[in-house]
Amino acid sequence: MQRLNLRETFVANAEGIFDVAHANFLSGGPVSDLSILVGHDGAIRMVADSDWPLDTLSREHGARMAYRVSQASDRLRVEGRAGSRTCLFEAAKPDGAARLLLDNSRSYRISSPFLLTA
Repeated sequence: MQRLNLRETFVANAEGIFDVAHANFLSGGPVSDLSILVGHDGAIRMVADSDWPLDTLSREHGARMAYRVSQASDRLRVEGRAGSRTCLFEAAKPDGAARLLLDNSRSYRISSPFLLTA
């Protein structure tokens, strides 16, 4: 089995965290604001509802990698930081995305045949 380097591990972790949070998000379950810190020894620490910036939280706990999961109304967000590297995964609920893509204005006009003149 091939070992992943730090960059690959960092992105793979973010992707895995996003996949789990996204499945819960799409099922309608609540997504709690959560920070996940990975230490140099691989130990994982979870911090709920922290308002600290991710880089500060990471430094304070001596983490090698840090991730934050958050939800704002119809949008899910997972951000990650490992030293100077950052990543961001975002998703909107499908119905919210459809509303943005589909314009609510009509593209037709109905007129009475009595208003037409010959």
